[in-house]
Amino acid sequence: MGRKGVYALHVACCNDWPGLIDAAEVAMSAVMPSSSVFRVPRQGCTSVNSWSKHWPCLFPQHGPGRKHERRIALEAWQRSIVEAFPGQFARGLFHSDGCRFTNRVRRRLAHGDRWYEYPRYMFTNESSDIRGLCEAALDHLGVAWRYSRRNDPAGVSAHSWPAGMRA
Repeated sequence: MGRKGVYALHVACCNDWPGLIDAAEVAMSAVMPSSSVFRVPRQGCTSVNSWSKHWPCLFPQHGPGRKHERRIALEAWQRSIVEAFPGQFARGLFHSDGCRFTNRVRRRLAHGDRWYEYPRYMFTNESSDIRGLCEAALDHLGVAWRYSRRNDPAGVSAHSWPAGMRA
């Protein structure tokens, strides 16, 4: 919180993905049209920023302490938005705390090796509540997923993405 109860929203976006920087700016301007949105260049990234007294109204989960040590739950109005747009919600989660890569697999067969590849999506967050929101969105979309490691549920690995949706 800044001076006089004004809150700052800072979204750090990797410079390798200029479309995400533009999308963050458009989204902030759309949901808080009375507040200016500006970019601050940093090394390797651009911070998209906006100041408003009303950011806590849109992010009631904000609070003291680390997010993985406190409860993160969606308000009813937020749940209705996520249920209406689960793909966009999952996309945002993967863009903020995830990545996409190509998984290459080699199968040894009697008549020679067979190679195939497919896109793989990884999401990592220490908050079990946030991971649960991601898992629920993927379930809603019919996307197969599993934990990245058997004894470490901090990471979620999605095997595919619905046709027409790009993470």
